[in-house]
Amino acid sequence: MQNISSSINEHSLNCNGRIVDLSFPKIMGILNLTPDSFSDGGKFNNETSAMKHAEQLLKEGAEIIDIGPQSTRPNAEFLSSKEEIERIGKIISLTKKEFPEALISLDTFYAETVKFGYNEGIDIINDISGGQFDENMFKTAAEIKLPYILMHVNPTYETMHDKIKFQDITLSVNQYFSEKTKQLLEMGVNDIILDPGFGFGKTVEDQMKLLEEVKYLGFGKFPLLIGISRKSFIYKPLGKSPLDINEETQKLHLKVLQQGAKILRVHDVAEAKKTLEEFLK
Repeated sequence: MQNISSSINEHSLNCNGRIVDLSFPKIMGILNLTPDSFSDGGKFNNETSAMKHAEQLLKEGAEIIDIGPQSTRPNAEFLSSKEEIERIGKIISLTKKEFPEALISLDTFYAETVKFGYNEGIDIINDISGGQFDENMFKTAAEIKLPYILMHVNPTYETMHDKIKFQDITLSVNQYFSEKTKQLLEMGVNDIILDPGFGFGKTVEDQMKLLEEVKYLGFGKFPLLIGISRKSFIYKPLGKSPLDINEETQKLHLKVLQQGAKILRVHDVAEAKKTLEEFLK
């Protein structure tokens, strides 16, 4: 049953002149180009396999494909923007050509990679750093006028996974969102999506609390993206592997949809699609 909180604030995004209506939540499928990603590393980091995976994600129900050239799991290999661009190659433009209906977000914290992605045809910027790892990111986002995903994270690359025990996690995340969205709006970035940053520098307890309080995040002003797929705060306490928590993850997906989440960032699109259909009944 659709929860009333999901329909209080409707949102839309302007993706390069294409208006994307978020009155019905969207599924963002993850396409990792990284050989060291924690759960599917190395599977999709060439053009042929990346195209096949993009096709599968779309077939299963994804409307957005999130292309990530760099893993941000703990102890991952650190890449420069130049290395990210080399790794992406023609995958963005090929995906755009092959699947013109798909929206493409680019998962990077580098302004230069965003500029490259923009020229290749991306629709959304997905920056895990909240503009903190590259001082030119907000300026670049303002220049190219694409929707920007603002994630809550610790202030540096080196500290992004340091566990912080917040006095009030929801309040802290909202203070961060308030400050950063003000900055982005003043610079001319109008389409902002908020991501609470599950899996980044937060205790298991705080993340569970956040899941209960998603409805309070961002005060309904901006659409919310939730990325909990295969995250350790779910599987580690259960003594399971990242690939073995689908049932638990879908229950949590339903919980956040009922609280107004507009985008689910997932590895398992078909399962998330079933959850979304259940929510929309």
